[in-house]
Amino acid sequence: MEVMSTLQDYDVSQFIQIPDLVKSRKATPKDLSDIYKVACSVGSKSKESYAGFLMDDYKSRPKYYQKFFLERIFELDYFYVAESNIGIVGFLMAYTKEQWLKYNPTWIEDIMWRPDFSMEKTSDFVIVDKTAIMANLTGKGIGSTLYKALLKDLKKKNIKHIFAETLVDPVPNFASLAFRQKQKYTLAGTRYENYMDTLYTDLIYYKPVN
Repeated sequence: MEVMSTLQDYDVSQFIQIPDLVKSRKATPKDLSDIYKVACSVGSKSKESYAGFLMDDYKSRPKYYQKFFLERIFELDYFYVAESNIGIVGFLMAYTKEQWLKYNPTWIEDIMWRPDFSMEKTSDFVIVDKTAIMANLTGKGIGSTLYKALLKDLKKKNIKHIFAETLVDPVPNFASLAFRQKQKYTLAGTRYENYMDTLYTDLIYYKPVN
């Protein structure tokens, strides 16, 4: 398949042009190659705390990760891309509670929740798993555009609770933390995750849909 070609020689510099007229929409299979390019631009072996990053190294296994994204495009109710005059410049993946617990069955039990956090908020929710903006294009409102699309759809479905995770150890994602603050999330708990022989510390954030 054409979309399975590797991106080892991919140069993100072509995307430094400033986008305008950014709009969000649901992702489709035709977006797969562009979604993967965005993921590669911020998901690599090196992690830039202040620029933001995804945890995985997406260039390391092109076929595996493109298959992963394609499956999620078909499966998830809330998978959006941000599109502009220069193409797709970001994406957001969110899971319903049922979809998330399918892959992370002990997620709720694994979290050390704040004593003042109401567990009633875990009765029905959506969790934002990945928000990725093309490298060098953060801080231009693209993430907020994606979130607006998500919130609009959640209100239609009467889903009132959103969770998100932010990595703080071994490499803190300061850009993600700043975005959580901008979106008015509040800290709900902490989770430890053993992933690919590395112990990660994630902060669990919560916000109501309003």
